[in-house]
Parts: sequence; C-alpha cells; structure tokens
Amino acid sequence: MSLLDEKGSPGIVERAVEAIPPSSQIGPIAESQRAEIRKSLASIYGHYDQTIDRESAYEKVKARTLAKETPAGPGAAPAGPAAQPTGFRDVRFEHPVRNDRAPRGGRHEGLVDAAAKSAARSFGSAVSRSIIRGALGSILGSGSRGRR
Repeated sequence: MSLLDEKGSPGIVERAVEAIPPSSQIGPIAESQRAEIRKSLASIYGHYDQTIDRESAYEKVKARTLAKETPAGPGAAPAGPAAQPTGFRDVRFEHPVRNDRAPRGGRHEGLVDAAAKSAARSFGSAVSRSIIRGALGSILGSGSRGRR
C-alpha cells in the first residue's frame, strides 16, 4: 500500500495487513440529516433560505437604453426624425478598407494597415537575411572561392 505525503506525492510502498475503507456515505443524505447539519452551523443558518432575484447587467443596460430612447419629460418631442444626429461629430462613418474601431473600443488594423505591415516585415526579413549572409560569408569565407 502507498500513501500520499504532505505535498501530495506518493510515498514508499509498504505491506499492509488490513486496510479500512473510508467511512463515507454514497449517495445523497436524508433531509433530516441535512436539517441537523444546517442548524449546527449557526452563523449561516437561514441565510440561504431566501431567494433573491437581483437585477442583472443585461436588465440594467436594457433599462438605460430605453431611458435614452424615450422622451425626457412630458413636453419633450417624440423620438423620430428629430432624434437624428445633428452635428458632424455625431455621425459615424464605416471605412470599407481601414477599420479603426474594435467592438469594445480598442483598435483593429484595416486591410491597408495589415498589407503594409506584412510588406514591411517581408522586406525587413529579406534585407536582414542578405546582410547576415554577407557578414558570415566574409568572416567564415566562401568554400568555393579558395579551392580553385
């Protein structure tokens, strides 16, 4: 038989004469046992008996959106054509090639940005490869030049 030590790694295997199985119950406990255990924990007894339905984040956002769409007061104009954006800054244009905004306010690179970045990387890789080949060729020497 082998037991686990304090760190959880198995110990040395030893001979055991008799092994006692764990004294636990298989399956759910009876309702009377559950009530006894709950009553013995006086600090939390009854705390989880009440069901509380709090307002979710979805409900809060939905209420906030509805509040913005409805008129402000009794004399306010109905929401319709008058609620359209009036200034230049209120209008959002979506550029088909260059997309600056991500869904959560971050930045996405557009098609032009991605193509420019890819071209710069490939050009930089080619230039650095030729520089390294030239430097190593001059240091180590070319094998075909000196053997003629």
